[in-house]
Amino acid sequence: MNPLVVIIGALCLALGTYAFRLTGPLLAHRIDLSERVQELIDTSTVVLLLAVVATTATTEAQHFAGVARPVGVLVAGVLAWRRAPFVITVTAAAAVAAGLRLLGIP
Repeated sequence: MNPLVVIIGALCLALGTYAFRLTGPLLAHRIDLSERVQELIDTSTVVLLLAVVATTATTEAQHFAGVARPVGVLVAGVLAWRRAPFVITVTAAAAVAAGLRLLGIP
């Protein structure tokens, strides 16, 4: 693939993302949402993120990724919930997953 095509594609995606994110603050004062709709938006955001995490943590190339990765993600989730520093959260999750794989648990 031509490197110029990749660079132009990345720039287009970056500009589109920036424009999409900019519309939120620019239009926030023009749209009035009810309290119930705000709650639904907040809840759906959490559900969507959890679905992405669950799918990414448990599958690889459309097959089960093994036990080590989901356990590492679970450790990271607990530490993040307990408000541990980011570096400790990531390091602990990686160490748990690596330790399980070292023990022969896929």
